[in-house]
Amino acid sequence: MSDAGSAFAPTARPSLWRRWCVDPIVAQLKQGITPERIALTLALASVISVFPILGATTLICALVALRLRLNQPLIQLANYLFYPLQLILLLPFYRAGETLFRRPHLPIFSIGELIVRFKAGPLQFVADYGMTALCGVAVWLLIAPFVAALLYFALRPVLRGLARRVGLRPAG
Repeated sequence: MSDAGSAFAPTARPSLWRRWCVDPIVAQLKQGITPERIALTLALASVISVFPILGATTLICALVALRLRLNQPLIQLANYLFYPLQLILLLPFYRAGETLFRRPHLPIFSIGELIVRFKAGPLQFVADYGMTALCGVAVWLLIAPFVAALLYFALRPVLRGLARRVGLRPAG
């Protein structure tokens, strides 16, 4: 006699981590992309995704992936997953850049102050805040290569292990 309740038992859904992070990587491994290429893609996407200019990361990721022949969907997925980190790191990049170049710290998150400064002189507003953004980019340029290398070398063994776990023999 079968248990009628077992036919309606809910099945466990994979976690968000598995659906959004692990499964796409496993799919890429099964398509023949090496763990090293995936590690490079994820390392570069992680670093590019925190570039301190809002709206620029999708294009930069696309161009880098095109130039280095990396997987476009994977680099964009990682880019979008790290978007909250970009927002968190905007102010630290800007402040570090202002400090590095000995520039005054401008109010960035005070909407009232931004409006007053813009109305006082739109061109000066663009010059001031554009310079702050460039200072933030300079700090990002100083840090990005080291973080990308660190992530690449940390991700390689993890991805090789994942490839072995799903039954693939990674090259190298």
